[in-house]
Amino acid sequence: MKMTTEEAFVKTLQMHGIDTAFGIIGSAFMPISDLFPKAGITFWDCAHEYTAGMMADGFARASGKMAIAIAQNGPGIANLVTPVKTAYWNHTPMLLITPQAANKTMGQGGFQEVEQMRMFSDCVAYQEEVRDPSRMAEVLNRVITKARRLSAPCQINIPRDYWTQVIDITLPQIVEFERPAGGADAIAQAADLLSNAKFPVILNGAGVVIGGAIPASQALAEKLDAPVCCGYQHNDAFPGSHPLFAGPLGYNGSRAAMELIAKADVVLALGTRLNPFSTLPGYGIDYWPTDAKIIQVDMNPDRIGLTKPVTVGIAGDAKQVAEQILAQLADTAGDAGRKERVDLIAQTKSAWAQSLTSMDHEEDDEGTDWNQRARADKPDAMSPRQAWRAIQASLPKEAIISSDIGNVCAIGNAYPTFENGRKYLAPGLFGPCGYSLPAILGAKIGRPDTPVVGFAGDGAFGISMNEMTACGRDEWPAITMVIFRNYQWGAEKRNTTLWYNDNFVGTELDYNVSYAGIAKACGVNGVVATTMQGLTDALAKAVKDQANGETTFIEVILNQEMGEPFRRDAMTTPVEVAGISADDMRPQKVG
Repeated sequence: MKMTTEEAFVKTLQMHGIDTAFGIIGSAFMPISDLFPKAGITFWDCAHEYTAGMMADGFARASGKMAIAIAQNGPGIANLVTPVKTAYWNHTPMLLITPQAANKTMGQGGFQEVEQMRMFSDCVAYQEEVRDPSRMAEVLNRVITKARRLSAPCQINIPRDYWTQVIDITLPQIVEFERPAGGADAIAQAADLLSNAKFPVILNGAGVVIGGAIPASQALAEKLDAPVCCGYQHNDAFPGSHPLFAGPLGYNGSRAAMELIAKADVVLALGTRLNPFSTLPGYGIDYWPTDAKIIQVDMNPDRIGLTKPVTVGIAGDAKQVAEQILAQLADTAGDAGRKERVDLIAQTKSAWAQSLTSMDHEEDDEGTDWNQRARADKPDAMSPRQAWRAIQASLPKEAIISSDIGNVCAIGNAYPTFENGRKYLAPGLFGPCGYSLPAILGAKIGRPDTPVVGFAGDGAFGISMNEMTACGRDEWPAITMVIFRNYQWGAEKRNTTLWYNDNFVGTELDYNVSYAGIAKACGVNGVVATTMQGLTDALAKAVKDQANGETTFIEVILNQEMGEPFRRDAMTTPVEVAGISADDMRPQKVG
């Protein structure tokens, strides 16, 4: 069949049902963007490529559907590096389309030229460049298939002089693959270990959400009466109201989850690569059970046993593996110590819930007093924990939320729970600032009938606030965004109080900036909340207004208390040896 290269490209997108793209328009891909409207593909023209990539991540994680991230070659594509690497560690399928400078001028240092394949080589799970116009559809089909199969971003690189050429091709066939179900021997070993366990614990990761394995995990937990923890930033991997749900591990997570997994003799790590941040000590508890038998289930065999020693490794789909283990459990599985275990789970959860409810303020490390000073400086201002409790009072149960990197957002890690998966979007282990606003915009585009609320500190929000100029346009759906104002880069400031004697370098933000004012200037609602009740009411109204098509940015004024540092394991107190003096600074030679 004869067609143009851009027609072949768009027809392949249609074959796969990919109907959503995020980016900034550029001449290097106009031959395909020109066809988007008649093809049924919506192009969301964002304010910046960085945030466009984050939107594609939020869209996919909330909806389960793949989206396109695309931009002009060179500088536009370079702005997608951070969001694409973020999507990689979030296990998000994404089609990265990188139009390239023309083949005939590559290597001459031409306009907007850069080696885009090398730029993304460590950011994607698979990449391929189109080598001939006739292979346009073949390569695109393979890249899309790889992105789905590997649940990760994959890149197609296209020299821009390959567009508008007539080719004679047959559109490629889509070959579907079943997810691996795990090895029979490994599953039998896992079932045997769990059948004989005295204190089994299940640890759910992102694979449980991505693979639709929550019901299978729940059935397994109920058979064993095993507490269920979840990995860092995966609070939606088990129903929050379930009596066996213990909460998230990792930084500022659930103390109940930490105390319970510490007692485990067998841990089923389901759909998780056991990333290091999910197993770091918290609340002074080094909780990882080093003497327990560990069963690790992951789609990628390269990640099994990578961070923790394992007894049984199973390379397979979380849902299929959980169902097979359940079918092979002994009739007596979970009976050993069942009543005592169930009682302990309830007691531990209750104690933690009471403790969390009564937490108003952050503690200072011995020898420091920043949080004490922060409370004294603004005695009438809300603390971060008071703000999070106020939020919980009016946050809809069915909402999708996004959280950013930063100290105030991190303090909130233990608070939100969910009844279903694909509800909690967070930056993940690449840890980029500026994630929350674009991710929640992408989530709303993917799930337009679901209320969405984003959360960000004022430092992180400043990185992505340019999307305030985009999201008020008529075609964009309404969202609600909460911005915590403590006028500081809190995570780094906490490091400075602990290891650098309050020598604050680059940690202070501008008190004269009004995000609520900027929101109004952008044509959307801007609200300031200064009390717990005021925040609860403002959020309830904003969510109601969202249903009526109105976007609201809520600016929450806080004191400057700071929670636990992110990386106690990576920081040390510096010592002075040679000494540094400004007197040693020499004038720099110019010319």
